[in-house]
Amino acid sequence: MSIVVENKKPESINPLKVSQPLGAALAFLGIDKAIPLFHGSQGCTSFALVLAVRHFKETIPLQTTAMNEVSTILGGHNHLEEAILNLTARVDPRFIGIASTALVETRGEDYVGALKEIRAKNPDLANRQITFVSTPDYNGALEDGWSNAVTAIIDGVVIPWSTAVTSFQQINVLPGVHQTAADIEALRDIIESFGLYPVILPDISSSLDGHIPENWMTTTMGGTRLEEVAHMARSAHTIAIGEHMRKPADLLESLTGIPTSLFPDITGLSASDRLMALLSRISGKSIPQRYRRQRSQLVDAMLDGHFYFGGKKVAIAADPDLLVSLSHFFHNLGAKIEVAVSSTSHSPHLKDIPTEKVIVGDLMDFEDGVRDHPVDMLVTHSHGRQASERLGIPLFRVGFPIFDRIGNAHSLTLGYQGTQNLIFRIANLFLEKTHHPKPADFADNSADILKEPLYA
Repeated sequence: MSIVVENKKPESINPLKVSQPLGAALAFLGIDKAIPLFHGSQGCTSFALVLAVRHFKETIPLQTTAMNEVSTILGGHNHLEEAILNLTARVDPRFIGIASTALVETRGEDYVGALKEIRAKNPDLANRQITFVSTPDYNGALEDGWSNAVTAIIDGVVIPWSTAVTSFQQINVLPGVHQTAADIEALRDIIESFGLYPVILPDISSSLDGHIPENWMTTTMGGTRLEEVAHMARSAHTIAIGEHMRKPADLLESLTGIPTSLFPDITGLSASDRLMALLSRISGKSIPQRYRRQRSQLVDAMLDGHFYFGGKKVAIAADPDLLVSLSHFFHNLGAKIEVAVSSTSHSPHLKDIPTEKVIVGDLMDFEDGVRDHPVDMLVTHSHGRQASERLGIPLFRVGFPIFDRIGNAHSLTLGYQGTQNLIFRIANLFLEKTHHPKPADFADNSADILKEPLYA
């Protein structure tokens, strides 16, 4: 069991965590025909928009209420109403997801009352789904914003179980923010191969997967349909991925009575086995032969790859659930977690990370930790590239944001194939840095060897 140490320094030198509002926006982007709306200043929205565009390399329909100095003092209800009416008139979204920022949270505005008043004044909004979520920048991080947004969507859209008719072919899936579009797409294929129909909330596999639409849209181009969300109570089971999805999973279970299985992650052999066993039990069908072969391929990849992982020292900095998943992945392949830094302390599983100490801090803590405990590889997002250059240690990029590489949406880490891909990518990075003996390595002993007689 590791010790979790929270750094109390007054400022962040090189931030690791990404704000709650951006996490909420990413969740809202997984809803079909949606627009996320930041209730705050233009600067807050612009910064989040730049990060999202650079990471996904796609157009991101993120809007703002554009609070200014006067509205910050007198109140931003008028700005919120104007933004909602402008979006409905010009863009006609089916869903507007409103995320608060530190600016309005610090002022302490009554958002619930403001939305009721706006709806009362504008009857045309009656059939428009508008969801508000409290996501102050000064509290929590990316995982918290994603979790809170999904919780708000479930609370505002899902029809309770009393009016539902259960379909034993439908199951709910609540993916974590650390799942890529490729991960979610692969999970859908796995579930459908058992004859089941997945309702995935949120589903970025069709909205942020990098595709060219037939027609230009000013809202999200794909995602979970609101009709599917409304009828999640019809499902036979719910699968949630990551500890940060426990909150929305618990709410969904309380509303629908549907049993939930929470997976810490679905990367690795045992986690993939557990998923297959669950789907086989729910569907009543045996595991398809292709997954048995993929499992065999993964075991072979683990056998091939452990030569390059064994004995290596690794430093990881990430959001809690991603940190937990990656730590166990490296540990199970023989690597040692020398430095572990988490963006927040909100996960109870941080103490289960196979290392002596987990620091809740920033990338400066990460770099200082590596200086004190040298490692063979750094594992974090693109903001760790400067530390990689200064320390001369290779960087494996994970999480959000990754803006100096392309194809992030298509990086698969889930299931047998995703785990196999992850092993190969990291093992090749280790292999690239393998030291090959040169004549200079033997220079100190060469003179003594030549002095020795060839024959006794």
